[in-house]
Order: sequence, then structure tokens, then C-alpha cells
Amino acid sequence: MAVLLALAVLGGLGLGSRPPPGLLEGLGLFALLVLARRQPAGWLPLAALVGVTVGLLLVRGAGLPEGLIREDLAVEGRLVAIAEEERLTRLTLEVTACRPLAEGRPDCDRLRRVRLSAFEAPPMQPGERWALTVRLRPPAGFANPHTFDYEAWLWREGIQATGYVRREPPSRRLAESTPGLRARALSHLEGRMLPPRAERWLAALTLGAGDRLTAEDWALLNASGTTHLMVISGLHVGLVAGFALLLGRGAARLATPGRWRLAVWPWWLAGAAAAGYATLSGLEPPALRALVMALVGLWVASGRHAPGPWQGWWLALAVVLAIDPLSAWRPGLWLSFLAVALLILAWQGRPRPRGVRGWLWALVRTQLLLAPVMAAAVLLAFARLAPAAPLVNLVAVPVVSSLLVPLGLLGWLLAPLPPLSALCWWLFDRLAEVLARWLEAAVAWVPLWLPEPALVTPLALCLGLVALLWVLPGLVGPLRAAGSLALAAVALTLAPSGIPHGQLEVRVLDVGQGQLVELRTAGYRVLYDAGPRFASGFAPVSVLWPPGQHFDEVIVSHDDIDHAGGVAVLAERHRVGRFLAPPGEEIGVPFSPCRRGDSWEHDGVRFRFLWPPAETSALSSNDRSCVLEASVGEQRLLITGDVGRQVERAFLLEAEAPVTLLVAGHHGSQTSSGPQLVQWLTPRQVVYGAGRHNAFGHPHDEVVRRFRAAGSCQWSTALDGALTFRLGGEAGRAVESTRRQPWRWGGVGADCHALESP
Repeated sequence: MAVLLALAVLGGLGLGSRPPPGLLEGLGLFALLVLARRQPAGWLPLAALVGVTVGLLLVRGAGLPEGLIREDLAVEGRLVAIAEEERLTRLTLEVTACRPLAEGRPDCDRLRRVRLSAFEAPPMQPGERWALTVRLRPPAGFANPHTFDYEAWLWREGIQATGYVRREPPSRRLAESTPGLRARALSHLEGRMLPPRAERWLAALTLGAGDRLTAEDWALLNASGTTHLMVISGLHVGLVAGFALLLGRGAARLATPGRWRLAVWPWWLAGAAAAGYATLSGLEPPALRALVMALVGLWVASGRHAPGPWQGWWLALAVVLAIDPLSAWRPGLWLSFLAVALLILAWQGRPRPRGVRGWLWALVRTQLLLAPVMAAAVLLAFARLAPAAPLVNLVAVPVVSSLLVPLGLLGWLLAPLPPLSALCWWLFDRLAEVLARWLEAAVAWVPLWLPEPALVTPLALCLGLVALLWVLPGLVGPLRAAGSLALAAVALTLAPSGIPHGQLEVRVLDVGQGQLVELRTAGYRVLYDAGPRFASGFAPVSVLWPPGQHFDEVIVSHDDIDHAGGVAVLAERHRVGRFLAPPGEEIGVPFSPCRRGDSWEHDGVRFRFLWPPAETSALSSNDRSCVLEASVGEQRLLITGDVGRQVERAFLLEAEAPVTLLVAGHHGSQTSSGPQLVQWLTPRQVVYGAGRHNAFGHPHDEVVRRFRAAGSCQWSTALDGALTFRLGGEAGRAVESTRRQPWRWGGVGADCHALESP
């Protein structure tokens, strides 16, 4: 039944996330067939299948109507989370009421959760109810290869719209917050004046308050492969259940000395304590999984019907996904279940360890078996590898599980006795400090490795196969060793495929309403523009690459904030050979001027500037933009910055035609891409670097129609995310569109779509 229930839930996830035509009718017929057989055993899986499917369909259908984008809406709701950033406050709001302020607009009463930005917000606390005037848009994020998928994060957090709080009319507090037990516990912890690191780690380890950890904490945990230690897991729930059971059985022995072994209530007490603690910690998916499996373990240990460990695993999977279907899109959920499945596979049928030596060997064996498969899973989920993780976890796991967690929980248990509680937490602080220094030393010795994207999947496959060789029963030792050595040899020979000589890779990155283009040859790397910087202070360039990248040159077309906003980030975090910008501009760093006629060549690719002239004082900032042309044989790239039509006509005769790839001027604004440029260059591919649902209407409908008439394939980062092209060989076409949608692939030509004007 547990397996059938889990499969029904997984089926509901598949149907609800990608509903086929006639889904509801088909579910109705299936339900009638199951009910007609009058077998109650099949009703529970049917209910799970239907419930999960309908739940996901309701989530998918609760989005913001298109007619309410950038409209003023009056919303009321309860604040779920608050995060203070440099210049704004991030709010997560559970919506209880929503209505548009303008007449004749669609309803928005289906919205349930939104994420808002508030500038100069009044003091706010989680749990308060507020009335706000907001402007919203559908949830979206930048879509760039091998970066954090913000849109997917919004989906799995159940956020149906994002936006900002309007200052007028002013926001109103409707009700004060009523702090729950967890909030009071965190407040109590803040009042104990613990060292900052001890307070953060204690909150995360015992209360599941991972939001208290700083970026530095997460960086250290990620680099050392110990992120899993800061999650409320089976260890925490098991300790609480075990202590409650021990306490209950001791009380039963005192109350009924002759019948204490038959007492049932201590097991119920242990189950209630485990459930209460998991709820207190926030009942996140790993904690819920641990709770279900702890309850199954208590049931088995009490001498009742003993389901196998796999039945508990499938039951936990079914319960977690049925309660929170969106957790299926959280990598942490599958990492948690994968680790438990591996432990079951590794230890099922083996005798229980005996003595100190036996338990030490069990710990070492478990960590060595977990290391490769968890490294493979983390590689696939987050594209990073912590080489120090196996060694670090041999020390960190027993320290956390046997010392830190028990000391932290004991401190809470002794909270009514402040001196004893303070002693426990003082010891916790000392141990946490020693552990942190050990992690820092290990990371300094073997730092976090971010492999090339092309290596991620092959490396993960090799690591996973190594784990299977040592976990699967029945294999002889020499076969395991030989297979592991062979896979290691394969992994060492893997190398990312480079760009051949005589080819140019062009990647137009998705940075919202701004521009950032990366150009790469076999041995040359240049950026055209640095992307925008938003009012919050955030610059998208800060999340596109890990620190320490080398760029031979960064060409800044002009100093508008949507083109030069990330210059400071590039100068601070990366190694830039030199910056180039038009004469007369100010980009915040020293730069060499880009001038008409300058040319250079790398790896068989020729670059030259078509604009600006040496004298630019009479030109506006937009019309000073560096206009770059790159040629590979008969294929050409042209990037025109924000120059207007008059400037386009000034350099047009110098540009070689036809153009293979054109990055449209000024994001597709009507002020650029004039008729003469379009007719003379007849570009095969056109890309608009524009923000999704931008307020400027880019690309302009007149510009879109003009390129349509010229037979150009048109792309927009707002719709397609980052776009990658190759010039040279069989190049000149899109080789990667980060946000692929099936309806876009039936337009003009075999590899482009028809971008319609508004």
C-alpha cells in the first residue's frame, strides 16, 4: 500500500504539472471505475492521485491575470517572512483579499502568496496583517545557463506574483502579530547574549531557522559539503523521540512496576514529542520525512506489525509530497530521500555494529558510501563539488550528531534552569567554534570546485556508478575496486569541449531591461556591456559567474545604468585586462577609448569598431555608444548599443552586409533599427535584450514588423532567456535558448520563431 500510495502521488505530480487535454474528464472516468469495484483499498491511492493533481492545477491557475500587470491593486494579508536588504525590504505576503483599484479590470481574488519589495517600509514583523497598495507581475526570473533559477524557486515556494509596494496610499497595519512558540523560542535565544555564530547555528540546528545563517555561513557549509548538517533531520527527531520514550518508560516502570513493559502510552508520548518538535522546527520536507520514518520506527520497536524500511521510505515520500506537492521541485527533498535510500541499501541485512570499534567502522563505512552518491546529487542539483566533504564529514557528522545537537536540545530542555541551560550552550559555543575552524582549514586546503558546465553530468554519472559498485550486494571486492579505478580514470580524462579556432561564441545574457553580451573565441574572452544595476542595488552580473573569472576586455557601450551598472562588480570580483568606453563617458573605472576604425584579431576572428568618432562632444550619451562588428569568414555580428537612427546611417556604409547576427539597438526601441539599417544589413538573426513585462514596451511593434518584413529570425531575452550563437562553420544559428517553450518553435525557419508585435 505504501508503494502504491507513493506512485499515486508521483502520478498526480506528473499530471498536475503537465496536464494533458481532457485531464479532468479522464480522472473522473478513472475514479468511477475504481469506485465501481467497491474495493476500499484502492480509494486512498485514488484520493491521493486526484488530490495532488487538482491541488497543482489550482496552483497553476492562481496566477496574476495579464490584464493586471502594472496595475494598482489593493491587497490585504499576513506577513510570512521579512528580509532586510541594502535599500529595501523583501516581504512574503499570504494574501487574504485582493482587488484592482481601477474599474473594469479582471479579478485577482485567486492570488494566495506574493513577494514584494518595499522601499522605506515602516517597521514590520512576521505575523502582522497589513493593507498594501501594490503593483504586480507574473513570477519570473533571469534565465541564464548554469545559474540560480529564480523563477523555479518562486514556483516551489508557491509565490504566484512579484512586485513592489506603492507609497501612496500609505500602507496600513490591520493587526499585530501573535508570536508562536517558535518565534518566542527565537526571541528567548536572542536574549541569552550568545556569540553570533553560536546563536545562528543553535537556531538552525535545533529550531530549523536556516534563515538566521549568514551568506558566509552558507558559503562555508557549501564549500565543505556539510550543508546537510544544518537541516532538521532524522537525527534530531530521533533524539527527541528516543528521549521522550526513555522518560515515558521510566515513568511507567515507577507507576506500574509489574506491567511497565506492556504500557502503550510511552510510545504515544514519544510519537507526540517527535511530532511536536518537527512542527516547532517548521515541518519542512526533511523534518516531515524524518517524522514519518520515526513514527514507523516507533511502531516497529513497540512490537507491533513490522513493516520493512522500504515501506517506511515509500510512505514518507507519499506523505511529504501529498502534504506539500511543490516540494517535489526542491533539490533538498530528493537529496534527503536519496541519502536515506542509500543507507537502507547499504545496511539492510547486515548485523548491528558491536562495540566502539564496530560503531567507528560503521561510521567510516557509511560516510565513504554516502560521499560519492551525495557528491553526484549535489553536482546535478547545484553544479558544485566539495572535494573536502568525505574527510570533513568523518569529523563533522559525529561532532554534530553526538555532541552539538544533544547539547543544543538539552539546553532548551533545561531552559527553566538558566545556569544549566547556559552551561550546555556555552559548551555548544566552544564546540561550534572548533568545528567552524576545522571547516575553514579544510576548505582553505581543498576549496570548493565549480566544474565547467559540460563536465557536470559525466562527473556525476561516474560518481554515482562508483557508489553503486560499493553499495549493491553480491559483488566481489576485486570487481568493486577495478570498476572504481576504471571510473576514476574516465573522470580524470574528461575535459570540457573548447571553442575551435576560427569560431566565435556569442551569448546574449538575460539581465532584464539592460544589455550584457559575452563573446568567446578559442583563447579570447570579452564582454560587451556590464548589465544593469537596479534601484535595490542588485546587479545581475554578480550572479552570472563565480568570482575570479578572467575577461580580456570589457567594452562598455556608454555609461547608462542599464549598460554600465555592473562595472563596479566586474572590477571588484573578476580580473579584467582592460575596460573600453566612448570618450567623454564616466564608468567609474579607468578605461581606454573605443574609436571608429580600431580593429584587432584573435583566433581567426576579426573585431573592429564602427563608431564613435574621435570627437564625441556634440553627441548624446546614447549616440556615443561603441558599435562593435565581429567577422568570421562570411558571417558577421553587429552590436550597436543605444545609437539612434541618424548615427546608424553615419556608419552604415562601413558595415559589411549581410549580417548574420544583430543585437538590436536600444533593446528594440523605435529610436533605433531604422529602415535603412534593416534593409541594408538584412540580418538573419536579431536579438532584443529586454526585460520581461518591461514598462517601455520593448521591442517596439514597428521595429518587430520591420525585421519580420526583412525575413529575420527574432529572439528576445524577455521570452527566451539567454541565447547562445556560434559564428563560423555551421554557425550563425541559435544553439541554445535557456527558456525553451514549445509554441515558439513553429515560426519562421527551422530554428527560430515568429516574434509577434503587441
